[in-house]
Amino acid sequence: MAFGISKKELADWKNRAASGKVALITHYWYDPRYPEFHTVTKAACADHDKLLEWGKQFGFHPHWIHYREEYSHFDIRGPKQIEVLEACGHSEAITRFRLSSSKV
Repeated sequence: MAFGISKKELADWKNRAASGKVALITHYWYDPRYPEFHTVTKAACADHDKLLEWGKQFGFHPHWIHYREEYSHFDIRGPKQIEVLEACGHSEAITRFRLSSSKV
């Protein structure tokens, strides 16, 4: 489940992704498989080829994509999350979700 984002932020992310742009959204998150992480950044794009190419620059493997009819995406956690957010100009998410600590 996603926490800590507004309906407008989610709608904006969906619109960017649907328009063929690689869209990032970060939110609080809990998954018992990954108890060490409290946030996730989702990188989505309606254009699967574009999403694959985007992911290559960060060393993401094609099999890491969560394929959906709409909003196929990479889930990004941990140190790679901070790297991606910084590289893509989303440093405000690092501050907002307190990601600079050792536990992301």
